Amino acid sequence: MSLAEQIKAIEEEIRNTKYNKATAHHIGRLKARLARLREEAEKRAVSKSGNEGYSIKKSGDATVVLVGFPSVGKSTLLNALTQANSRIATYEFTTLEVIPGTMKYKGANIQILDLPGIVKGASYGKGRGKEVISVIRNADLALIMLDVFSLDQYETIVNELYNSGIRINSKPPQVFIKKMSKGGINISSSVKLSMNERTIRSVLEEYRIHNANITIREDITIDQLIDVIQGNRTYLPAIVVINKIDIADEFHIK
Repeated sequence: MSLAEQIKAIEEEIRNTKYNKATAHHIGRLKARLARLREEAEKRAVSKSGNEGYSIKKSGDATVVLVGFPSVGKSTLLNALTQANSRIATYEFTTLEVIPGTMKYKGANIQILDLPGIVKGASYGKGRGKEVISVIRNADLALIMLDVFSLDQYETIVNELYNSGIRINSKPPQVFIKKMSKGGINISSSVKLSMNERTIRSVLEEYRIHNANITIREDITIDQLIDVIQGNRTYLPAIVVINKIDIADEFHIK
């Protein structure tokens, strides 16, 4: 079974398994395995392409990336803010490279990057998704731009970023893992947890962590525990901008 088939099979099993106390540890193990396989798939994709992303040098006091589907108005906004002269057209995928511009605000130089449109499947490389996401990961702020007629694109964008290890408007969980050479798994928590110890141990075992001190200072989900174990997540603030609202009415908005 190929890596892609393994990922698909686990995703389907998770969808078809009802979550309850009896299945929590099994789902935890499945999610941990899925995260490992996705990470392996990403590494293989990067190795195969020989390119981890666009070569963009950060400049100024902060970097803002314009994120959205093709033709939602990112280039128009960049031009209005920075006079960057990014190409504008009515057809999709006009921007095929990253277009930089600089906006001056209260003495600060803010670098704004117009990215190629992100599409469903970007986290797996569709539409140069890997390159686009590599730029997003290194930004200080994501400006997610939506067409008022297609507001459902927001969920797709957030999901693609999530699958690529980018957590929008979130903070790293207050979980600390200190691996040991012996002594087994010792879990201490200063709050009441929704997860039981069996589930936590199932996730740790999937990552071959058999000896460690685990300190938990907030209630967390299985996904947050996996994020801490993998240790390669990006926590990025974001704001949402809705475009074309001046030509919309309540009967045309999805």
